Amino acid sequence: MRDTKRPGNRAEPMIRLDRKQDAAPALIHTTVTLDFDARQKSRQRVVLDDGREAGIQLARGSVLVDGDVLTDAERSVCVRVAAAPEALSYVHCHDRLLLNRICYHLGNRHVPLQVTCEAVAYRHDHVLDAMVAGLGVTPRACCCAFQPEPGAYEGHAHAAGGHHHPHSHGHGHADHTAALDETPRQAHG
Repeated sequence: MRDTKRPGNRAEPMIRLDRKQDAAPALIHTTVTLDFDARQKSRQRVVLDDGREAGIQLARGSVLVDGDVLTDAERSVCVRVAAAPEALSYVHCHDRLLLNRICYHLGNRHVPLQVTCEAVAYRHDHVLDAMVAGLGVTPRACCCAFQPEPGAYEGHAHAAGGHHHPHSHGHGHADHTAALDETPRQAHG
């Protein structure tokens, strides 16, 4: 359904994205790039990457991840969600015990973490960076898409990727953490 009562641009009604597409559509019309905080909101007004305005109106509690596809009620517009690059601190550590200790101390402060076998990333914070450095590893700054672990009570995660979303979106779960397993790099958009 389209909102035709939007003030301002009367030529084109605002797109209302009210559902996640379960299967990968044949055609993606545009993308919307959202940071971690915006991907946690189930209802919000956004500007699509092509400049059009849209309203996201999903069921309360819905969380978006990179690669999700949103559509309107008529399925006439398909929009892929892209995780925006964010300022992160990145710690790569071959010593798994030390990495576990770092994750423990960061988690003890209720900090969202993106975790792999040899790395952890969190939103850049100089106080947290000093704490991690005090444990023996110097964090590096990077600007990457942030895909932290969901909370333990946010559904049932599976071993392949640490999060659960019962739909296909054109990539494997390893893609979510690939940037952390290597040298930090720019996120795709």
